[in-house]
Amino acid sequence: MRATTRRLLLADAEPPSPQDLETLTLRLRGYMMLAIPVVETAALSWPKDDVPRACALACIGEARMRLRLEPRNGTLPAGIRHAQRLARSVNALCDHYQTVGCEHR
Repeated sequence: MRATTRRLLLADAEPPSPQDLETLTLRLRGYMMLAIPVVETAALSWPKDDVPRACALACIGEARMRLRLEPRNGTLPAGIRHAQRLARSVNALCDHYQTVGCEHR
């Protein structure tokens, strides 16, 4: 997952072609659809007043919102910005998985 996000988020990343962008976007959306329920299940097992739980649940809310969005117009730059937002959500979900996916204590 992180390797895919790096293709879009590294400062020196080469912009993807339209075909590659479509593939990356679909892959990122799939990653999010897989990660959201896993992170959510783990986060909900933590105490309600736990800060990592609250952060993970906020991240999940933002990821779900981003899944509902589409690029503002059909241009390649708009598609890249949209994919970059998805990539940041994937990275955040991975981070939260590492935090709340571990056994609490």
